[in-house]
Amino acid sequence: MYKNFIRLAATASTLPFAALIANPAFAQAPAQATAPATADASAEASGPGDIVVTARRREESLQSVPVALSVLDSKTLDATGAFNVNRLQQQLPSVQFFSSNPRNSAINIRGLGAPFGLTNDGIEQGVGFYVDQVYIGRIGASTLDFVDVERVEVLRGPQGTLYGKNTTAGALNITTKKPSFSPEGQAEFSLGNYHFVQLKATVSGPITDNLAVRLSGSGTRRDGTVQNVLTGTDLQRQDNVGVRGSLLWKPTDTLDFTLSGDFNVQNPLCCVQYYARLAPTQRATTRQYNALAAAFGYRPPSYNAFDRVTDLDANINSRQEIGGVSLVANKDLGSATLTSVTAYRYWDWKPANDRDFTGLPITTVSQNPSQQRQFSQELRLASNGTNKLDYTVGAFFFTQTINTQGSQVQGSAASRWLLTGADSLDPRVLNGLTSTNTIHFSNQSAALFGKLNWAATDKLHVQPGIRLNYDKKSGYYDAVVSLQTGSPYDFVANADNVAALLNSKTGAAKTTLQNQLNTLAPQRYSPEFSDWNLSGDINVSYDFSRDVHGYATYAYSFKSGGINLSGLPLNSTSTGVDLTTQTVKPEKVNNFEVGLKTQFFDRKLTLNVAGYWTEISDYQATVNNNAVNVIRGYLANADKVRVRGFEFDGSVRPTEWLSLYSSGSYTDAKYVRFKNAPCSPERTGGTALPVDANGNVIGTPAAPGVPGNSLPYCDISGQVLPGVSKWAFSFGGEVHVPVGSSQGQVYLGYDGSYRSRFSSNPSPSDYMWIHGYSLSNFRVGYREGTKLNIFGWVRNAFNQNYYELLQTQSGSTGLIVGQPGDPRTWGLTVKTSF
Repeated sequence: MYKNFIRLAATASTLPFAALIANPAFAQAPAQATAPATADASAEASGPGDIVVTARRREESLQSVPVALSVLDSKTLDATGAFNVNRLQQQLPSVQFFSSNPRNSAINIRGLGAPFGLTNDGIEQGVGFYVDQVYIGRIGASTLDFVDVERVEVLRGPQGTLYGKNTTAGALNITTKKPSFSPEGQAEFSLGNYHFVQLKATVSGPITDNLAVRLSGSGTRRDGTVQNVLTGTDLQRQDNVGVRGSLLWKPTDTLDFTLSGDFNVQNPLCCVQYYARLAPTQRATTRQYNALAAAFGYRPPSYNAFDRVTDLDANINSRQEIGGVSLVANKDLGSATLTSVTAYRYWDWKPANDRDFTGLPITTVSQNPSQQRQFSQELRLASNGTNKLDYTVGAFFFTQTINTQGSQVQGSAASRWLLTGADSLDPRVLNGLTSTNTIHFSNQSAALFGKLNWAATDKLHVQPGIRLNYDKKSGYYDAVVSLQTGSPYDFVANADNVAALLNSKTGAAKTTLQNQLNTLAPQRYSPEFSDWNLSGDINVSYDFSRDVHGYATYAYSFKSGGINLSGLPLNSTSTGVDLTTQTVKPEKVNNFEVGLKTQFFDRKLTLNVAGYWTEISDYQATVNNNAVNVIRGYLANADKVRVRGFEFDGSVRPTEWLSLYSSGSYTDAKYVRFKNAPCSPERTGGTALPVDANGNVIGTPAAPGVPGNSLPYCDISGQVLPGVSKWAFSFGGEVHVPVGSSQGQVYLGYDGSYRSRFSSNPSPSDYMWIHGYSLSNFRVGYREGTKLNIFGWVRNAFNQNYYELLQTQSGSTGLIVGQPGDPRTWGLTVKTSF
């Protein structure tokens, strides 16, 4: 039963806060055929505890549709302070969000989505991110503040037969509020500690009888939570501005057009990682962090990251500009609705990073400013009404370009920190060594997709779907390395002259040049990838009763292959780069899922459960061989990965004044077979053992953390995937009492979350676990319907210390740096509407 227009509504007894429902209707949300908007096309609950979707001239409870779906409406987002993607994960146990800066961000669902680590332009994410049906091609462009959002929907599991863009792990869809033909508006103002200030405003109304407009804006500013004692500046700031506008034109009762545009600027002083702990490696003890720091007389400002002080000496910034326009058109043809979604978007990224994570001038510049442009066109035809056989068919085209201008510069401490032998004692060898990178990426994708819904009986539905997809990617990477400081070690090297340069040197001079080129390697390559894929799914659902629904789903999906565009590792002889690592193969996904959704006691109690088993062949993983010259990692394929688990969500409203909710997930995510994986930090840094013609290692490695020989690769089969908590929960509720006017209420709300420990390294390490933690958020206030809401709030009320991520310093020095999560924050919000 495919939706032409979806809207969510909640009565006074609607599920509170997060409507975490294992539910499917949104299986067609980005691919829905949107009916011409009628002025009063609102959804009403058909019973207590219902969340209702309105598909053209009929209402249907989300509880009855067979897919795992979580929904957060605008009231939930406002109440919980979830104004960006990062904060959503506290309400959504199956969602993980990781970000060392906006570009290096990843959204994962059930542990799958994007490789854990630094972003590589040449791959795609496994979780689709949509704004008003428009696919966003880079997760970095999803880190904007939410502006005038009606709801956020998170669909779990492979998608593709109803989505424009194929995704293997799920989709996160943001729907903004539409222009109205009745005047309305709202304003919101918040103040908090760390000089937090946030303003939001929206106005909407008619221009003519068939033309309406909506304008919205948002601004957020907050001081940083980390103090740089070297510069006196505070870091991890928030400084965001966003505006959005849309026009709705209805020339006839069967035709409508929505033209939308948005512009967002973020200019924070972020994002920083700094000293967290040490991991002993197999590098010589004199070449590990403690000895190296002592040689410089260096100590970090604190050995406790939660003192929130650092002394990073390089410039820090994460400025980005995000914007675009889209046109959505819907034509009611009678028996079906034709929908067109046309969009252009851009993303400009201007970073500045300290990639040595210390106050020493080791790497003084490391940045990859990028400019992304994308265009997409989607056409869909969806049957109207409820029939014995309903259908949705569509076509999708997507094109994207990314241009990046990378640079890395070594400082006066680099020689001592990175090299061995006589060259390590001469700062001139690496001081000023510069790599300038030119990177281009082009990506085209086209697809045909469709899904049927066959009502075999009144209770039994069978829904098969299919997708034919073509992907083509091409890239160019050129790194030129130079030293031009007036020293005897100056040179300029590129991929064409590097061999001649080395041959022109002898003795100590050749050794020095080789050390320089091993630190920053000149290289040029032009990877290409193209492939056709056929995928599909089938869903069988059965309505046991009005309030008990079951379903089973099988999906075969894929994630497009990719190309490495962050530099390649050196080959085994260190005479050049390993060109076999230019491309990575597509992921192939088999997903099995069953679910049961139930309601009891006149729908005052809801309990939904789902279980799944997902197997991925050629899993795309970010790896780092801990070589000095590969600071951003590269991509490789793990033979096989398995993710299995179960999820539940429930809510109860025992009285009119009390509502409670809880949801949770168990996720068992492991490498089934990955025999040539990079080793963990404690197993790297020593002299690499040779490998024979059959790939067998010759010799015996030293014990973990003991200087000596190191394995060239490790077998991590059976170990856990990074970034995945085995257990995750969210829970909370609200109690309110009436006061004053008939709509006046005083209320107290609580939202909590818990995540068990997870690995923060591509290959599990004893030193790279992030311990489990729980967060508690409270709010108390007074409201009068939708007209007025005044409340105080506190987030991370018990000031829990936790890391969002850990990572290693390149070069096997043993330094592990961390990015602490926000400390306790509090404030006051006033919201009014008319």
